Amino acid sequence: MKDQFYQYILQLQDTITSGLEQLDGTAKFQEDLWERAEGGGGRTRVIENGSVFEKGGVNISAVHGALPPTMQAYFGVGQVDFFACGLSLVLHPQNPMVPTVHANWRYFEMYEADGTVLKSWFGGGQDLTPYYLFEDDAAHFHQICKNACDRHDAGFYPLYKKQCDDYFWNTHRDEARGIGGLFFDHLQQTPERSMPDWYAFVTEVGNSFLEAYVPIVERRNKLPFTAANKTWQEIRRGRYVEFNLVHDKGTLFGLKTNGRIESILMSLPPTVQWVYDHHPEQDSEEAKLLAVLAAPRAWV
Repeated sequence: MKDQFYQYILQLQDTITSGLEQLDGTAKFQEDLWERAEGGGGRTRVIENGSVFEKGGVNISAVHGALPPTMQAYFGVGQVDFFACGLSLVLHPQNPMVPTVHANWRYFEMYEADGTVLKSWFGGGQDLTPYYLFEDDAAHFHQICKNACDRHDAGFYPLYKKQCDDYFWNTHRDEARGIGGLFFDHLQQTPERSMPDWYAFVTEVGNSFLEAYVPIVERRNKLPFTAANKTWQEIRRGRYVEFNLVHDKGTLFGLKTNGRIESILMSLPPTVQWVYDHHPEQDSEEAKLLAVLAAPRAWV
């Protein structure tokens, strides 16, 4: 399974970066191959200063070795070896009318001392972080997520949509990071579902990413914006940074397993503002966004 999923994310990285380069029309992804001293490595691809994307990355990694003590405590295990591979992407647009997007699809194994697989699971999802709320964009993104889920189980979308709303919650701000999407983790073999079943589901979601995001970019990228709109985008990017550095499990896992810092922190936007005690004007477009972030909504 680990070899099958790794081959899948290699192909998916090529598909997504090609599609995004075509969408941007100016900038190209720069590729950076790296190795991890303890075992494994990755292929980082970063796009910067494009016509559409101010900064973005589509990264894959496959790392293995002894699970560090901090992560042993987190998983409630002793000295075990692990393997983890996945694709993680974040795209920060130039135009504040275009939302930031994040996605991740991953596979994890832990082993007994004799090499027997102790536990294995899939995780991942995709979520949207707008700066200005266009309800038809939110509905489109969620509809594509629901379509991918419904091909496997009608109960998946409401479950993983709620898990996304719960996970991407900035608890110290008491607000959502964005308008959500899907989030799932620890998808393990059960009597009802095999690991190949979960593989089919996770790859279905991965294959839906461009369909979920590209039409939104095409609708919004040519809209005019002001310096005030850009300032708001940078203030909201600050909340994005806060979530990634304080709460995000993937970031923390990478930092605690001697991951590659440049690749882990690729998710951070290039320009950010923290304005003291900032509040938008009542009934403004900015205030409308905050109202939605305070109470996650059903979009489809």
